[in-house]
Amino acid sequence: MTLTMTPEKIASARVLVVGDAMLDRYWYGAVDRISPEAPVPVVRVTRTEERIGAAANVAYNIVTLGSQASLLSVVGDDEASHILESLVAKTGITPYFGRDPQLKTTVKLRVIGRQQQLLRLDFENIPDHEVLASQSATFEKLYPQHDAVLFSDYGKGGLTHIVTMIAQARAAGKVVLVDPKGSDFTRYKNASIITPNRAELEQVIGAWSNEAELCTKSHNLRDALKLQAILVTRSEEGMTLFDAQGELHVPTVAREVFDVTGAGDTVIATLATMAAAGMSLREAVLVANRAAGIVVGKFGTATVSYSELFAAP
Repeated sequence: MTLTMTPEKIASARVLVVGDAMLDRYWYGAVDRISPEAPVPVVRVTRTEERIGAAANVAYNIVTLGSQASLLSVVGDDEASHILESLVAKTGITPYFGRDPQLKTTVKLRVIGRQQQLLRLDFENIPDHEVLASQSATFEKLYPQHDAVLFSDYGKGGLTHIVTMIAQARAAGKVVLVDPKGSDFTRYKNASIITPNRAELEQVIGAWSNEAELCTKSHNLRDALKLQAILVTRSEEGMTLFDAQGELHVPTVAREVFDVTGAGDTVIATLATMAAAGMSLREAVLVANRAAGIVVGKFGTATVSYSELFAAP
């Protein structure tokens, strides 16, 4: 099945990304010795890099494909937030940042030695309720102007009002996609599609011993939450869509897996872009799987371009 979408249709599609934006920091260095103070490697940092992460990376994936993305998020009023804002401004994403002076903008610092991640340090806390209420008011103004709404939940507290937001967007006929987090999926009720990975789904429905049990449990969850579909990303096993038509399993197309960081961002960003451009969810899953196969061949949180995605085989 050959699937494509014209650049013009993608360019006219508008996706609103709502969620936890982060700053990804990378410290690269040489590892030549073990510390005399403790049995740990000493990394002599030779290069640093800063990238947008989490919901911001999702939005970046959308604009890289050639579509329009708005980003609604809560950040602090600190150095990391200003760096994040500066990086976002260079991408073509339209940002709507709510600032909370008490909030530490989420930063993930990764220390890399010999092309391997040696350590990750996280800096974060929870946003203020007043700022979140202001975010909800901004959401009400923004969602009518977009074709699809994508909630990128990283469990950092930025989606406290997601239940109301989903209800508003669905009532307006928008495609609503959710990248979920945690063991309580009831907050995603009535969304069009959620995209848990294997471990996230198992947290909610429990373990399964075979495909038949996975199908039964997934459809039961879909019915209980009144979802159009659940897309389970399964690493090397590809991905499986559960919808009213049954199941659609798509094997992985990765030629070489170098780094799975951010692959989930690429999957849901591609799904949202294709859905916003008018493609059915079943067709969009095939395109998203192709995008995932490309992005895992790159290092770190990465994106896929239109030409890469729809290049002739």
